[in-house]
Amino acid sequence: MLGARPDGTGPAAQGGHPGFTIGPLPGILGFLVVLIALTVVAGRLLGVRLRWPRVLLAGFPGLIAGIVIVWALAGRRRSPQSLPLPAILLAALVATMLIVVLLDLLARPGRLAAASGQLRTGRLPHPLRSLRRRASRARRYLEVTRIMARHGLAPYLAGKSRPAPAPPMAPPGHGHGGQAAPAISRARPLARSARAALEEAGGMFIKLGQVLSTRSDLLPPDVTAELAGLQDRVAPASHAGIEALLTAEFGAPPAQVLASFDPRPLAAASIAQVHRARLATGEPVAVKVQRPGVRALVERDLDILLRLARTLEARASWAREYRVAEMTAGFAGALTEELDFRVEARNITAVSAACPAVKIPAVYPQLSTGRVLVLEWLDGVSVRDAGPFLRQSGADRHALARGLLDCLLRQVMTGGTFHADPHPGNVLVLRDGQLALIDFGSVGRLDPIQQAGLRRLLAAVTRRDPGELHDALLDLAQVRVQAGDGLLERALAQFIAQHLGPGMTPDAAMFTALFRLLTGFGITFPPMIGAVFRAMVTLEGTLATLAPGFQIIEETRALASSWLGDLVSPSSLRDAATDELIRLLPVLRRLPRRLDHITTALENGTLTVGIRMLADRGDRHFIRAMISRAVLAFLGAALGIMSVLLLGTRTGPVLIPAAAGSSGTTIFQAFGYLGLFLSLVLILRVIIAIVREGIG
Repeated sequence: MLGARPDGTGPAAQGGHPGFTIGPLPGILGFLVVLIALTVVAGRLLGVRLRWPRVLLAGFPGLIAGIVIVWALAGRRRSPQSLPLPAILLAALVATMLIVVLLDLLARPGRLAAASGQLRTGRLPHPLRSLRRRASRARRYLEVTRIMARHGLAPYLAGKSRPAPAPPMAPPGHGHGGQAAPAISRARPLARSARAALEEAGGMFIKLGQVLSTRSDLLPPDVTAELAGLQDRVAPASHAGIEALLTAEFGAPPAQVLASFDPRPLAAASIAQVHRARLATGEPVAVKVQRPGVRALVERDLDILLRLARTLEARASWAREYRVAEMTAGFAGALTEELDFRVEARNITAVSAACPAVKIPAVYPQLSTGRVLVLEWLDGVSVRDAGPFLRQSGADRHALARGLLDCLLRQVMTGGTFHADPHPGNVLVLRDGQLALIDFGSVGRLDPIQQAGLRRLLAAVTRRDPGELHDALLDLAQVRVQAGDGLLERALAQFIAQHLGPGMTPDAAMFTALFRLLTGFGITFPPMIGAVFRAMVTLEGTLATLAPGFQIIEETRALASSWLGDLVSPSSLRDAATDELIRLLPVLRRLPRRLDHITTALENGTLTVGIRMLADRGDRHFIRAMISRAVLAFLGAALGIMSVLLLGTRTGPVLIPAAAGSSGTTIFQAFGYLGLFLSLVLILRVIIAIVREGIG
């Protein structure tokens, strides 16, 4: 281990500088101790905490570099075992800090900060399980990146190329969309490559492509059309695995809980599959069972997706412009919710309150868990296959379609929780002729402000008012690039004239045109608002299958007119005025006293106005961080300059006497070496802080 050689002839035993040797087992332990100590000290000096992979990546080469540097400075005349240990440790510490900063510079900004933050929670994962999980994620990450590179997507991930945006509509007076064709032609090969890569990657990447296929507000039509062809192709899980999962969730074998259970799934997807069963009381039910082990696979793929999104934002300006990381985080959050069937059970309860005309399956809460959902069995066929039944029964298809539209609009406008994927397979026609909604894994939630904005948007479309439509859209949308309000309002007026004029039959395709127009002005919708429009576009296809020729926009305007009439009825206005008055009462009570204070201050000439600069916490943090980094950089530079001047001083008390081949070291030169070390530490702290927090 570190110290004298085993034969007692080493430099430490002879009274010279302490050297080192490495014995078989003690040497390895000593080497590991020094390695860990180096990285801990380096991390403390740099103000960061290093995880175990970073310890090995920085500490090991840092220690080797320290030995090589000291050996080279000694003129290679001495054997490595006889080198002075303090010099080796100091050189190794400097090298380790430089390697840590270099690794951060090569990594994504902010990624290591998020990783190191997990250490501060104090959780210690199981070592072997953690290593296996990390190895699985690393293999999957390499597999996905190789797939992306093989399909020609590497330049986009590296930020060297920019995908073609959704082509904007031509502003008033600038032709008829002549600029759209080049963007579409550039997008077509990218769309084919993206679809092939996502399909080959499989898993959650296919679900990501399916979600992106509905983002016509962001992507060109060629891309969304290509991605719409992505389909889950998964084999059903084994019956043994499903039975083991049901036993774990029920607390008993399924045969003791259910009277019968069909092992053949009615439908199988990437996350769950549905089986038909019968309760002990004889009631038929549908049992939705999560695929065994799917949670680990979903978390692995989502971790990779989030890492890729953050890398993309760090390298490509277009990714920051479109908030790729934020969209991916929203997708990850929605998918994580799908893994907890208790959330779906709550969604069903919330939606059922807003849909009296459409059947919603009842939940059996006593049998439902996070991985098993037991629902009322609905005897019917999907809208996609219900044509013969509807013709034979003579059902009023138009009335059924209007009821389904009313159901979804009420979910959006009044309930706030809405079915986000009403495709024909999720809408059933029951034997009694009633419609039913199933599969509430994909559900959107709107807050009251968003609901009010959507009602305002609906009123603007109903009244064909471009000014009101402009204001409603800006209330709901996110503005990436500031554009002239007058130009946008004129473009919206032209949009209304083209799609909502007298005698026209608008359809859901006008949403695509609206998205293209807004994208051209640098305006996008938040994920949840986008989900509303995606649901409406999906619903239009379902309604067209249910009742061919059904005009969704016209029917929506008719329903909106009746709702607006209800909103301005005397009772509604009275209720609204009462609510506003209740909110205003505290203000009205304080108003006379405050007015008296103001007028008294004006009379005495003591009225003052206080304005807080940088009241926002984010602004204060930014300014504080910038100032602290500037001060540290200045101190590091000044200390470095003073240290260089001290190193050039030949006078002063001698600290280390001259030896053969050396001129000795004065106390001023020793302070110079110490100052250079501290200067390096300060500058490296500034660099790593900038890299990790993205400031600069």
